[in-house]
Amino acid sequence: MIITWNHLYARISFTHEILLLFLVLHILVIKEVVSLNPEYSSTCDMGYLNSVLSSSSQVHAADDSPVSGGGLSQNGKFSYGYASSPGKRSSMEDFYETRIDGVNGEIVGLFGVFDGHGGVRAAEYVKQNLFSNLISHPKFISDTKSAIERIDSEFLKSEHNQHRDAGSTASTAILVGDRLLVANVGDSRAVICRGGNAIAVSRDHKPDQTDERQRIEDAGGFVMWAGTWRVGGVLAVSRAFGDRLLKQYVVADPEIQEEKVDSSLEFLILASDGLWDVVSNEEAVAMIKPIEDAEEAAKRLMKEAYQRGSSDNITCVVVRFLMNQGSSSTRNSSG
Repeated sequence: MIITWNHLYARISFTHEILLLFLVLHILVIKEVVSLNPEYSSTCDMGYLNSVLSSSSQVHAADDSPVSGGGLSQNGKFSYGYASSPGKRSSMEDFYETRIDGVNGEIVGLFGVFDGHGGVRAAEYVKQNLFSNLISHPKFISDTKSAIERIDSEFLKSEHNQHRDAGSTASTAILVGDRLLVANVGDSRAVICRGGNAIAVSRDHKPDQTDERQRIEDAGGFVMWAGTWRVGGVLAVSRAFGDRLLKQYVVADPEIQEEKVDSSLEFLILASDGLWDVVSNEEAVAMIKPIEDAEEAAKRLMKEAYQRGSSDNITCVVVRFLMNQGSSSTRNSSG
């Protein structure tokens, strides 16, 4: 068989096109995995992948600039501040909620940080629905757990026609009178300063924790190392809202801790893992202890996490208890 230069060139060109197509498909698959699991990007250099597809695959969010704000409760007993930034990520999947409501004639403070993965749907849904549904429950203080789990069930029903999985953590705090209830699902974290000491009032739900791993395996799942420990080799948190395809193993069962609000309780920090990945509990508390303005305190934490190289979205909420500080602040509530 005689192969002319034209035949040879045609074969080479065809082979080149096949290889190029394979490379593009490979890149798209990796990018899809990362979009479903933001935690994965910290263990994978996406710079090359993004540069290859930069002409058609850049992601631009409409509101990616840092935001902050705060307020004061009507009774002057607590102030709050928040700060949130996409950090070094090209998209923003963190949400937060800071609000003050009246329930049965009593002032209720409601604060939350929601860190989404696989897109914003779950985190946005939890932000928009959790607290409203919670305070409409006649026994929301004594039955917080079932109210939170109900939100997960309702979100999963709303996801029936979605083809991509989405999930979210939730670190929340409810302040009623002299009671502080902290409910946590996932690896966002709540830390208080009591008597000058940093105390974690939630634990991160990670797949490699002994009890979490046992629960997952008892349900028929598995935990494996893929850059970090992951449920089914996919998800780096063991509890979350949403995550329909992994729901048998990734539950939205909150762990709840109650703290008494007294003169020894100075402030509360709620934050996504964009802070906690690079700042310890003790460092965070020491950093903002001298900062009386809650918004400035939250901004200080956010900026510090960014400067330390956090590769994730960063969201911080700070609540200061003013029992010993009177109510001299003239700042108006924005909740």
